[in-house]
Amino acid sequence: MNSVSLVGNLATDVELRQVSERKVASFLLAVDRPSRDGAADFVWITAWERQAELCSEYLAKGARIGVEGRLKSRTWEADGRRRDAIEIVARRIDFLDSGRAEAEAMPFEAAAV
Repeated sequence: MNSVSLVGNLATDVELRQVSERKVASFLLAVDRPSRDGAADFVWITAWERQAELCSEYLAKGARIGVEGRLKSRTWEADGRRRDAIEIVARRIDFLDSGRAEAEAMPFEAAAV
């Protein structure tokens, strides 16, 4: 089973772009570690289609969210060097900041990607 659930704060603003006629949003999520030094882990999150649009419209750096999704690894070449990354492809994103309009706080589940 490939399933991940995280709660954290956006470490970057949401970047919305078009890929092969599909909308995709990506952002970095800071997830606190249970330690005394205040350290965090940083994980790239990817959302598609309507979920990507909603993230771009309502989220900004610092926003608190919950994410459910799956791990995806990818590899590419940059400057002649091989790069590897693991990201979370979001299935569901919950906007957790208080004070947002009800429509903004509603969870959104993605169609199968």
